[in-house]
Amino acid sequence: MQTLTLLNPMDMHLHLREGAMLEGVLPYTAQIFSAAVVMPNLTTPITNTALAKDYQKQILSLCAPSSFKPLMTLFITESLNLQELQEAKKAGIKILKLYPKGATTGSEGGVKEILSDNTLQVFQYAQDLGFILSIHGESNGFSLEREYEFLPIFEHIAQNFPKLQTIIEHLSDARSLDMVEKYPNLYATLTLHHISMSLDDVLGKGLNPHHFCKPILKTKKDQQALLQAALNAHPKVSFGSDSAPHLESAKLTANGAAGIFAAPILLPALATLFEEHNALENLQTFISQRAIENYHLTDFPQKSITLSRKPFVIPERIMTPLGAVIPLWAGKTLNWSL
Repeated sequence: MQTLTLLNPMDMHLHLREGAMLEGVLPYTAQIFSAAVVMPNLTTPITNTALAKDYQKQILSLCAPSSFKPLMTLFITESLNLQELQEAKKAGIKILKLYPKGATTGSEGGVKEILSDNTLQVFQYAQDLGFILSIHGESNGFSLEREYEFLPIFEHIAQNFPKLQTIIEHLSDARSLDMVEKYPNLYATLTLHHISMSLDDVLGKGLNPHHFCKPILKTKKDQQALLQAALNAHPKVSFGSDSAPHLESAKLTANGAAGIFAAPILLPALATLFEEHNALENLQTFISQRAIENYHLTDFPQKSITLSRKPFVIPERIMTPLGAVIPLWAGKTLNWSL
């Protein structure tokens, strides 16, 4: 039987939630990935070092600390100051996360004016201290144009803070790739869903709320451009799943929650996708090496994950202590299994 071994998989954008949901979803990442960048947009956002350290302890209490490293982030607010950033740096936190206010789940406390004097001062401190700035880059405009409309802000940051490494999180618009190419301090993460699906997978055959996410899936042309960047293991692009669990009941409401739960299927799905496009030899670089290079990772648990080329039927539901969560492509059969 054909096998594939991947060393030190990395997920550079992950939602683990908190409490019982954290307990239910953490194993799908902690058992497979060496490290993951953990998002800070909880019910009480992770806005300071003390909250980040407490959240880290919660995560590590639920898994073997020697086998998984949660890479903690700080949620940028208007009140974030130099003293707090210095504390974060001492605690080993190296990533700041910026959410435009109201742009996505848990962003109500985000930044309203991205280029305000206060926020620009935070960027200056971040550059001086050597932080990485990760941004959910969307305007409040027409949904398919929101990332494109945000690009001038990325350009302003890239030009005015040239030593501040800035990440376009879950890049979804092909035009954003041009911006990544243009500036040496701009990087990106790509999700499984944005490289494999388009808006047709949300609306084309009837509404599919389990494919609804932010940023929204774009056109087939966008999806193909992003897929090629992943298949070629673009040197400035890392894998970040943006796996975001919501209860089935929350997805099926009139205002369905935005987020795709992909954690249980990531490596088999990526192996299947890369094999279908004759690029399996680049999966190791995309899933691990680019993150190690782009985020300057040196200290993480060593893992060797072997997949077998045999069918894997994705569960229809994943049960958590709070109820059912529907995984991406529930019921579909993939070519590779863990």
